[in-house]
Amino acid sequence: MRKLVALMFVAGALSIVSCGPSAEEKAKMEAEAKAKIDSLFNAASQAMPTDSTAMVPDTAAKK
Repeated sequence: MRKLVALMFVAGALSIVSCGPSAEEKAKMEAEAKAKIDSLFNAASQAMPTDSTAMVPDTAAKK
């Protein structure tokens, strides 16, 4: 009887785990991923200079 209960417990635990995330959990994970990407993009865009000539090396000074 104890083996049967243990087997049923393991089977139940595996069936719950194998179901995967629900639609709400998937939507939450997607929203969190989008927020992380947006924050990384905003940080990168703030780190870049706004003047496009600031990225060009000054070749006139080397001559």
